[in-house]
Amino acid sequence: MATTVYLIRHGETEDADSRRYKGRIDAPLSENGIEQIKRLADYFFQNSELGTQNSELKAVYCSGLIRSVRSAEIIAGAYGLEPVVVEGLKERNFGVWEGMSFDEIKEKWPDAFDAWARNPLRFSPMGGESTIEVRERALKAFDEIMQKHDGDNVAIVAHGGVNRVILCELLGMPLENIFRIEQDFAALNVIEMWDYPVVKHINYVV
Repeated sequence: MATTVYLIRHGETEDADSRRYKGRIDAPLSENGIEQIKRLADYFFQNSELGTQNSELKAVYCSGLIRSVRSAEIIAGAYGLEPVVVEGLKERNFGVWEGMSFDEIKEKWPDAFDAWARNPLRFSPMGGESTIEVRERALKAFDEIMQKHDGDNVAIVAHGGVNRVILCELLGMPLENIFRIEQDFAALNVIEMWDYPVVKHINYVV
């Protein structure tokens, strides 16, 4: 039997309209973000169209950032579970770009921002993590979770950047293309882990 993974992005955060790199900043969920995750928790485990084998959830994992923890608590609570924090699932450290909006970065460092947008594998935020560094820790965390849950249904509540890296790896995509995968707030990705991964849904939003 395959392990079914529900890879989820946390709900909307406060000040999300400003399009800022929150990174390691501990931004809380907005009221809308809480409602997004509640709808997801009420909905996705009961729907066969999402490719689930059964509705029993064995564990919920999350990063240590409050937007991930709170999202995971909402999902886990419906199943009488407590989220397990895994530090390797944290969002990318954006270095000097932390807390800055896209427009602010483009105004101050236009060449660097353009290089980052065109090739996020070759270029990284100044003083922050590289895509390879994010890949190494995120995949280590993902693999360790998989080793604990052969044949189970598990949820992982992480972040847009981390989810993109994991999905690129599972799909065999070059990391240069991480921005070709969208991850909206409260997005659900469904993956079945057989002898090889089968990605059944990407960026599903209730």
